[in-house]
Amino acid sequence: MYLVYLAISIGLTIWVASTLSRNGLVFLEEVFSDSRLAAAVNKLLVVGFYLLNLGYVTVAMRTSGTIADASEALESLSVKIGLVLLVLGGLHFFNVFALGRYRRSRLRQQSSHPPLPPAAHLPMMPPPPPMPQR
Repeated sequence: MYLVYLAISIGLTIWVASTLSRNGLVFLEEVFSDSRLAAAVNKLLVVGFYLLNLGYVTVAMRTSGTIADASEALESLSVKIGLVLLVLGGLHFFNVFALGRYRRSRLRQQSSHPPLPPAAHLPMMPPPPPMPQR
C-alpha cells in the first residue's frame, strides 16, 4: 500500500506542478509585466510547491493502526490520496489568490497616476452680473 500511495502521490504532484508551471507562466508574465521576473517566480513557486506537497506526502504516509485486509488498505489509500489532492488544490488556490491580489494592487497603483496635462485651456467667462435686490 505504501508503494502505491507514493507512486500515485508523487505522480500527481509532478503532473500538477508541470501543468501549473507551464500554464501559469502566461499569468505571471501579465502579473509582473516582466518575463524574466515571471520565469524566476514561476520556478520558485514550483520548488515551493514540491517541497510543501512532498513533505506532506511523507508525513501523511504513516498509518495509525494495522490494516487487516485489502478493503481497509483501499480505504486508507483513498483517504490519503484524497488529502493529497486537497493539499494540491489548497496550494493552487492560495497561489492564485495571492498573485491576483498583487496584480490588483499593481493595477491600482498604475491607474492612480495623474492623467496627461490638458492640450488647451478654455477661455475664462466673465462672472454674471449681480442680481438686483428688492
